[in-house]
Amino acid sequence: MSEKVYTDANFQTDVIDSPQPVLVDFWAEWCGPCRMLAPVVEKVAAANADKISVGKMNVDENPNVPQKFGIQGIPTLIFFKGGEEVNRLVGFQSQEAIQRAIDEVCA
Repeated sequence: MSEKVYTDANFQTDVIDSPQPVLVDFWAEWCGPCRMLAPVVEKVAAANADKISVGKMNVDENPNVPQKFGIQGIPTLIFFKGGEEVNRLVGFQSQEAIQRAIDEVCA
């Protein structure tokens, strides 16, 4: 699996300070759409491993970062580049939509 697990503890180092763009999948175990989105994100992560770092953050286990970024609904995908949020997708997304967002962020 090419996805990382982000936590409140490692978010600054692994996402904000990352030299390459990062896609964070904010999710929860009980969330049906999150479980539907997981294999889509895994495919996109594998296909773009050379361009973007991809990982997941469980919002129930890590409340601080989701609160800081105003996560109100899950799943939420946030793209970071240079330590800043540059794009956000909320709800279930197609592989094509996520790929378009990655292409824009990594252009």
